[in-house]
Amino acid sequence: MIDHTGIVVTDLKKARRFYDAIAEALGLQTIDNGTEAFLFGKSAQEPIPYLWIGTTRPSYWIEGSRAGINQMHVAFQARDQAMVHAFYEAALANGGMDNGAPGPRQGAGEYFGAFVLDPDGNNIEACARGAASKS
Repeated sequence: MIDHTGIVVTDLKKARRFYDAIAEALGLQTIDNGTEAFLFGKSAQEPIPYLWIGTTRPSYWIEGSRAGINQMHVAFQARDQAMVHAFYEAALANGGMDNGAPGPRQGAGEYFGAFVLDPDGNNIEACARGAASKS
């Protein structure tokens, strides 16, 4: 199970606009984490798991690493198809780019998802599984 993960972005203001919008669509929150980062998760009261998003160069990066060089994929759970659609529309309206419109995915079983690229090219997804994928 994931405790946390993180991505480095080039423009914190652009990233915050994008992640604030998809957080609202997914019933999640963004939480301030200093002047160079913020957290994306359930809430300040339930902070873990979270996605750290910031402009600081992580100490564990190997030489030559930079924001956007290694595309990351993060998938967030959605309650139903409507939430997947809301995520997709919020992302596109706030600096995201289409990377797979909402719909079922071949070979994934009962699955309904949408893919967008954030302002730095990371692949961000929202998906509903099982019975939720049909509603």
